[in-house]
Amino acid sequence: MRKELKFVKMHGLGNDYVYIDCFPATAAAIIASTDLSALARAVSDRHFGIGSDGLVLILPCKEAEASMRIFNADGSEAEMCGNAIRCVGKYLYESGLCTQPKMRIKTIAGIRKLCLHVQNGLVHEVTADMGTPKTATDSLALKGRDLLGFTSVNMGNPHAVFIRNWVISDAEMADLGERIGTHPHFPKGTNVEFAHVRNARELDVRVWERGSGETMACGTGACAAAVAAYRMGETGEEIIVHLKGGELLIHYDPLENRITMTGPATEVFRGTYSWEE
Repeated sequence: MRKELKFVKMHGLGNDYVYIDCFPATAAAIIASTDLSALARAVSDRHFGIGSDGLVLILPCKEAEASMRIFNADGSEAEMCGNAIRCVGKYLYESGLCTQPKMRIKTIAGIRKLCLHVQNGLVHEVTADMGTPKTATDSLALKGRDLLGFTSVNMGNPHAVFIRNWVISDAEMADLGERIGTHPHFPKGTNVEFAHVRNARELDVRVWERGSGETMACGTGACAAAVAAYRMGETGEEIIVHLKGGELLIHYDPLENRITMTGPATEVFRGTYSWEE
């Protein structure tokens, strides 16, 4: 059986996803009868598919303006993605599905509020309320290395944040990212952040994302790193996080224990994806 769906390719600082608008009944029917994990793997393939870090479905929702489901490049479903939710807000506004610059998006991690920064009818940046982080001090044993201490941060999805006094090398990133992210210490896997403190207002962060590998950026990962650095006394409440794909502005309110993230959302191209199932 041959199927086809319209899609939009978007990214937040290079963290790119294929987005499918499931508001039309025809698209919703196709999605309902499709193996979504297999579809995510197919469209994400950078040689034989569209190429992305994963697949995002934009769906109607009774509790909010819309909901989103996120599938990583390996087909696993994620709870939340900060870069993806900014792009969802951009799509909803610019396509006319939501006419207000403030909206709510339902995710597996809960409902997240967005404030869109609009110029001449186009969304350039989005501020997202990323919710209440849960932190804990932890450590794990990795073969061939000393015991590794880190901060565990749950942003609706899990993160292991390592604060280091030097910038991690490509070789270390390749060695440690997957080994830590898939370590038995984390039965369901985890996202991994390596953060270097530039000063009290800036962090350099590289991210290994569960189900996708190293990505250009990670919104929840930037928030997790910012919270971990603040809790360690390394940074203040407002932090610029430098990622491979660009910068995010993170604001952490320690009294309310809430965090917001501001960053860009960019459309790359649109098309129709067809496949045999």
